Amino acid sequence: MTRAYYSTVLDHPLDTVWSLIRDFNNYPAYIEGVSESVIEDDRRGDEVGAIRRFCYLGLWVRQRLAGHSDTQHSLTYASIEPLPFLADTGSDVPQPTHYEGTMHLLPVVEGDRTFIEWSVKLDTAPGDADRWHAQFQAWIPDWTGSLVRALARQPG
Repeated sequence: MTRAYYSTVLDHPLDTVWSLIRDFNNYPAYIEGVSESVIEDDRRGDEVGAIRRFCYLGLWVRQRLAGHSDTQHSLTYASIEPLPFLADTGSDVPQPTHYEGTMHLLPVVEGDRTFIEWSVKLDTAPGDADRWHAQFQAWIPDWTGSLVRALARQPG
């Protein structure tokens, strides 16, 4: 098991950030590269156990909402099927991996901002851990940057 982690401070109030990410089905609104997202079985986007199916960079991915807390401003999602390695690595491609990610927000009183931490635990084959870790260590800041750009587009 390996863990990728990223944190930063967002120049937006916690309630603004949480209102954008709290709905598990709102992924296309703040993650560039996600073209579609559907919650299966008519579940709500804040209902633990809900499954979202989304298209990321042309690949369909399914995740389960494993935890959700409006009071803790936190959500946890888990892979349903293993994720294939998306980077072009030639013939030495790491085995697909299962993962569990958590996004957690905390208020920053100074400036009415938000601290976000985003971590992903990866259940990889032992020889693939370093490459998967590096991939998620690159993706999470990209996804957070996408969130920043989405927040900047929101009305005042």
